[in-house]
Amino acid sequence: MDSRLQNRILQKKKELDELRPLPPAALRRLNEQLTIEWIYNSNAIEGSTLTLRETQLILQQGITIGGKTLREHFEVVNHQEAIELVESLAVAEEPITAFHVRQIHTLVLAKIDDDNAGQYRTVQVRIVGAAHEPPPGWEIPALMTDWADWLQAQEGQMEPVALAALAHHKLVAIHPFIDGNGRTARLIMNLVLMRAGYPPAIIARVNRQQYYRVLAQADRGKTEPLVNFVSRAVERSLTLYLEASTPQTAPPPAEDDWIPLRDAAERVPYSQEYLSLLARTGKLEAMKYGRIWHTTPRALEAYQQSIEGN
Repeated sequence: MDSRLQNRILQKKKELDELRPLPPAALRRLNEQLTIEWIYNSNAIEGSTLTLRETQLILQQGITIGGKTLREHFEVVNHQEAIELVESLAVAEEPITAFHVRQIHTLVLAKIDDDNAGQYRTVQVRIVGAAHEPPPGWEIPALMTDWADWLQAQEGQMEPVALAALAHHKLVAIHPFIDGNGRTARLIMNLVLMRAGYPPAIIARVNRQQYYRVLAQADRGKTEPLVNFVSRAVERSLTLYLEASTPQTAPPPAEDDWIPLRDAAERVPYSQEYLSLLARTGKLEAMKYGRIWHTTPRALEAYQQSIEGN
């Protein structure tokens, strides 16, 4: 993980822990918002055509969206039930096992493909657009046992964000199910994070191509881009939780205002394109609002100081 990114995550985690117990009302609203975003983005990565607003209507009002398939509706409701299971497992003391993965997958595919929900595949599959070839079906039970043993051995030893990212990749690489592997792996990733006291990380639909790219790099043994990618999602969630939980007794200082990178480029001797590269690699603290990267004057100053210190 990039050292600047890691330091920011550790600092924000420390600040969030110091605020605990978090304000119940603010925490409830933020959890509702992030759950909707989590479900929408995870399903959209896999091809769902539901919008964020439509996802919210299905979850909160039980509305059926005209022109959308029954499967897409089930994907939303199922994902919410899977998240509830993840939340319960996050506070349990028992280690994460292959059985828990199958439990989560059962909920992901409920009423969509009940015959295969929670069942390991027994046939060979190929991942469209990926060079990686998943192992044959007969190897999966042993590989999943090895995966769970590895995860249990690394908990408390490996840095939690890196562990979550690698656990996610190893599970996707095994590809234990006919369908629903990506959703299940992202749920497991967040289970690992939440057990370590982090908020869930949301892989955004707009970053789908970069997500696939860093997974492909991890297939070839280069895992740092994936860890940085997940770390940036973790940092975003930490920022949102801090903003929602910190008492607002006065307007925030100007140096903490989020500004588009095009405006930020006017303050520093770097182009907007270079700032975008720094944001994408985690070297500069930044947030995406829609498709536009934003940063703060304080973050710009911190990056410049880090350069001068090297």
